[in-house]
Amino acid sequence: MPEFTWDSLDAAATLAAAHPEGLINLSMGTPVDPVPEVIRRALADASDAPGYPLTAGTPALRAAIAAWVSRACGAGVDGLGVLPTIGSKELVAWLPTLLGIGPGDVVVVPSVAYPTYEDGARLAGATVVRSDSLTSVGPTSRVRLVWVNSPGNPTGRVLPAAHLRKVVDWARERGAVVASDECYLPLGWSAEPVSVLSPQVSGGSYAGVLAVHSLSKRSNLAGYRAGFVAGDPALVAELLKVRKHAGMIVPAPVQAAMVAALEDERHAEEQRERYRARREVLAAAFTGAGFTVEHSEAGLYLWLTRGEDCWQTVDWLARRGILVAAGTFYGPTAGQYVRVALTESDEHVAAVAGRLRA
Repeated sequence: MPEFTWDSLDAAATLAAAHPEGLINLSMGTPVDPVPEVIRRALADASDAPGYPLTAGTPALRAAIAAWVSRACGAGVDGLGVLPTIGSKELVAWLPTLLGIGPGDVVVVPSVAYPTYEDGARLAGATVVRSDSLTSVGPTSRVRLVWVNSPGNPTGRVLPAAHLRKVVDWARERGAVVASDECYLPLGWSAEPVSVLSPQVSGGSYAGVLAVHSLSKRSNLAGYRAGFVAGDPALVAELLKVRKHAGMIVPAPVQAAMVAALEDERHAEEQRERYRARREVLAAAFTGAGFTVEHSEAGLYLWLTRGEDCWQTVDWLARRGILVAAGTFYGPTAGQYVRVALTESDEHVAAVAGRLRA
């Protein structure tokens, strides 16, 4: 395995933290807003949990996941498999292994992508192919898993339903699984994201399709490690079987908190509005300072460039007390980009423009 991605930002973080007015951290995308009271109350009420929780999730949680997927993804609940996970990163990292993928198998990931897709393939001993066009992958039957990510991290790109449908059809013809990372699905700004579970993508069948979701950003539950996967019931059943053996279980109080989070849309809309407002402020600040915003039509990030090596940009911003993520974290073709997260306080976001002018 390579060194942990974020460790390479340590020097820039130290430089940014030395700024007289303190650090503005726009790098990792860690939520800073409070966990909604309705969720904290549910967690506390379920805290007397001396027994082992269900790996499959409580009936209430499974019902809440299915109902939310129906509302948010346009999916039907009949024939839908659902399973809670210990956050979404855990599932992304271990999915190839859980599916029995290994040496000799191929995992396809986007050309610019969340690094854990590749990390998960490495853990399983599989071969990674970076490609946004499956025609370039060729006719190989070795492809076992295809990752798609819309809205994309880091780019914020939204894939049209027609494109996603082609990916699903291609994979089904070859017996491969399509895993769609949809953690930012509720955060559409200038484009409306479409779930792989939508009938216009799946064709009304969940065969060979999995959608990965998270409550980290929607509900500020990054510290709870609360996520889930939905889709092909046969694949979900296989994941459940292996996870039972491995002890990969969401704690009972967190399961109760997830029910409360999924059943309450008010807090999610309020959080979405916070991100929308911060996005507008940050986009204006960076474009005013000569940056170009590319894609970024949805999701939790701005994908920016000044037409220079990304580490020069990281250093330039760090000297102004602003920490961002280097584009090289996400692939070899992203060397002139940086990723800016919307997850800072309103006060810090408002201060960005002044520091960029300094």
